[in-house]
Amino acid sequence: MIRFGPPRHRRRPNLTPMIDVVFLLLVFFMLASRFGVERALPLALGAGGGGDYTGPPRLVEVLPNGLSLNGAAIAAPALVQALSGLMRSPDDIVVLRARDGADLQALVTVMDSLTAAGLSRLVLVE
Repeated sequence: MIRFGPPRHRRRPNLTPMIDVVFLLLVFFMLASRFGVERALPLALGAGGGGDYTGPPRLVEVLPNGLSLNGAAIAAPALVQALSGLMRSPDDIVVLRARDGADLQALVTVMDSLTAAGLSRLVLVE
């Protein structure tokens, strides 16, 4: 009969190095990730939220390839100047509408420029 020696005891694998690596990866990805800052856009939506509308029309449409004011194409830098001629005070309502295919960032940029110019009552419609 052939003998191969006494049977050896089976060793259990040591999981400590693997747990250390997983912990380091967890810490790395938590520190390396950037958590977004949520930003709220102050505006009134459509029906009833904007108050009473008076004066000439002030409809700013954000198109896929530019802007229009009351149906006429206009450049973004000239928008505030053109609106000031249609308004009695900065508290007058300005209606914003994003057309099909318009970029959301373009709408937010227009809203930011109008707010920076002192126009406080923006109404977003469909």
